[in-house]
Amino acid sequence: MPVDAIHIRPPESSDLLSVEKVRAIAGKGLEGDRYFFEEGAKPGLALTLIDEAVVAEVGLKPGETRRQVTASGVDIPDLIGKRFRVGEVECYGVEICEPCRHLQDLTRPGIILDLLHRGGLNADILTDGFISVGDDVVVM
Repeated sequence: MPVDAIHIRPPESSDLLSVEKVRAIAGKGLEGDRYFFEEGAKPGLALTLIDEAVVAEVGLKPGETRRQVTASGVDIPDLIGKRFRVGEVECYGVEICEPCRHLQDLTRPGIILDLLHRGGLNADILTDGFISVGDDVVVM
């Protein structure tokens, strides 16, 4: 289950950046991303992950779903309540990341229904490390 793409959005920008590698900080998020919380992230806000097949099926490109990590062959529901690694970073699957109206406004009408219950995963970051394109997603 390799990582196909990584996207972050700096807090001062509305543009997503495609990066080859990003530093993950336990309990805080991905360095440089709008959801990096120096004081600590709320549960499930440190990392978002989505299956590339779902992204392609709904006619979007990686990053257009506004999820940070896009990986091939990830069984998102199977990660809920489990520890998993993305490269060297240990994570914990919290809940499904449901699509919102903001995503629909940025993409196309109907995307909310197309991604309902399969819009990705909200996860906690448990250990510091780097996530890179090509890294594997492995259930622990």
